Amino acid sequence: MVTRVLTVSLLAGLLAGLVIAALQHVTTTPLILKAERYESALAAPPAPHAALTGGARIILAHSGTDHAAGAEHDEWKPADGLQRLLFTSATTIGTAIGFAALLLAGMIAAGDAIDPRRALIWGACGFLAFGLAPGMGLAPELPGAASAALQERQIWWLGTAAATGTGLFLFLRHEAPWLKLLAVALILLPHLVGAPHAPTPESKVPAELAAHFTSLSLGIQAALWLATAFAVGTLWPRMDRRMAAA
Repeated sequence: MVTRVLTVSLLAGLLAGLVIAALQHVTTTPLILKAERYESALAAPPAPHAALTGGARIILAHSGTDHAAGAEHDEWKPADGLQRLLFTSATTIGTAIGFAALLLAGMIAAGDAIDPRRALIWGACGFLAFGLAPGMGLAPELPGAASAALQERQIWWLGTAAATGTGLFLFLRHEAPWLKLLAVALILLPHLVGAPHAPTPESKVPAELAAHFTSLSLGIQAALWLATAFAVGTLWPRMDRRMAAA
């Protein structure tokens, strides 16, 4: 069983990740490059007679470095072109493999049959819990965007994903009215508490560019969940049939 889960997770993640990585290359990556140019221009040193306080830096969205803090040197980032494409693709494939493993673990633990239709339902719920619900409070960020402390954002994100996932499971798998009410309360609770935000919501990129990136990022994440789920639901039965025929 473990070998089958690992094999299907790797294959499904590889297939879905390659497709979505190509999609990212023509959608979100150009926006990130544009935002980095904005940030570099605004972070450029002042006129020669002014005191220099440090070089420009690049901050990746939701990275471990505070956007507002100063930097003593430029931070490393993949070079534009092939290196960036390879790093982005590897990250996307690794994420898809993780999604596939989560989907298989959840479906097996719940005792569900694994087929394309059920896998797509689980994939949609995965996007709601890990993408859309957290994104309603902490939208995907471009470099140069203002944000709260990383630890606060991580805690809120994890709590929102856990509460939404649990709420969806209770609402869809149980008929008791009190459990459905509890599920709705769990889903709403993180948003009633509120996500942490920067005290001064200043951004180095235009609002239109940030909004475009947010919508595209959520769409890409939905496509990754659904593509991975479809691959899982397609590959698992085929592996079952091969093992039965062996």
